[in-house]
Amino acid sequence: MVPNLKFFIIFQSNNRTKMLRLTSFLILLFVSCSNFVIAKEKPVHEYAIDLYGATDVRTAAREWMLQRGKPDVVPALIRSLRYFPEDSSQTLHVLNELTQQDLGPRWFDWLIWMQDNPTEPIAKNNLFLQAITKRIDKNFQDFFYADLERSIRLDEIVWGGVRKDGIPALNYPDLIPADQAEYITKKELVFGISINGDTRAYPYRFMDWHEMLNDIIGDVPVSLAYCTLCGSGILYKTKINPNKEPIIFGSSGFLYRSNKLMYDQKTNSLWNHFNGKPVVGKLVGSNIELEVLPLVTTTWGEWLAKHPDTKVMSPKTGFHRDYTPGTAYGAYFFSDELMFPASVKDDSLQQKEKVFGLRISGANKAWPLKLFNKPTVINDQVGIIPIVLIGDAKSETVRAYRSEGIKFQLSENGQLIADKQEWKLTENELIGPNDKKLSRLPGHVAYWFAWSDYYPEILAK
Repeated sequence: MVPNLKFFIIFQSNNRTKMLRLTSFLILLFVSCSNFVIAKEKPVHEYAIDLYGATDVRTAAREWMLQRGKPDVVPALIRSLRYFPEDSSQTLHVLNELTQQDLGPRWFDWLIWMQDNPTEPIAKNNLFLQAITKRIDKNFQDFFYADLERSIRLDEIVWGGVRKDGIPALNYPDLIPADQAEYITKKELVFGISINGDTRAYPYRFMDWHEMLNDIIGDVPVSLAYCTLCGSGILYKTKINPNKEPIIFGSSGFLYRSNKLMYDQKTNSLWNHFNGKPVVGKLVGSNIELEVLPLVTTTWGEWLAKHPDTKVMSPKTGFHRDYTPGTAYGAYFFSDELMFPASVKDDSLQQKEKVFGLRISGANKAWPLKLFNKPTVINDQVGIIPIVLIGDAKSETVRAYRSEGIKFQLSENGQLIADKQEWKLTENELIGPNDKKLSRLPGHVAYWFAWSDYYPEILAK
């Protein structure tokens, strides 16, 4: 009590000027202490956001992270390495200290390391991602928000270089009869689809630029989701509930392990293109998984020979693009390198070697396309299910069917036979003696790095 009383007496004895000076000093002391408390209690995700501020703000954020010494900010630092290469030496210093790694200046290499060495994410990581991505496109905030559900690591989601719908989907494009398709050559690749007698071809030259197709084929609503980066076109049935409208998909502009993240227009949930499951957003945890339908990659010439009555997509898409084959991704397709980071743990094949994969009854298997270096029949099984594959690597064509244990082969003239009896190959089934039918299985082609990341179980040799 004595010090307080002494202070009161001194305070009362001072003149007005001294009182004002003392009051000012106390106010400044209070403000300084308050600022210290505020800074100390500032959420970690706000420091992560500061990595994308002005130069001095970025510097202060890195210094704070270095002093704090916790590795949960490593993913944010790696992101900033991509967008602020001028800060690379300072950012690398903090990364090296927090990880005890020295991986060089490429964010690409650091992200691959992070995929193999995940850290506990910072609190409110979703708000950090929202804050930095909406600076690129305000519509990105549709994907990242408070109370966000996710089944994949947000730290591994990267921007693919375009805005939301920057790669515009083709919705119910016009079709023309085959004899009017003068723009296409016989050697060009197409996606061939036949559902309930409705037979169509969607050329790669269009899908390279658009990557998503929403259409109705044979009265079945479908989406053809094509990830150019992982070399995979997958046909999904999009009406999952008979009483609801089909799902319409678009391209989000984001990637996960160099794999396209598509989104549905109703909930803005992000979906993994490769397995047909929602991975970020309102539909996570709904147990929704899109049904895969059969399609085939083949040349226009081979498709037309099998299906002379086919329709083909019109070149009048409503968009101004150079649809010359190979214009969009030709350099990438002929390169051995990936454009975006993906950790490839299985080196059984080169990372961009193409395989044909099947997922049936909870079992998965892939066959390198090189096994079909000439028109080839392979009798095999996936899990306990006997199958037969008929393929030709030259046109990247593989079709798979249930075989029920029947052993097939090709005759000298290329006819499919079993027990010396001929079978007819159709898009939906194999038809044999006495009208016996074996159903088609929905497989697809993909680069090995993409397939092995999700389905590493079995690779045929």
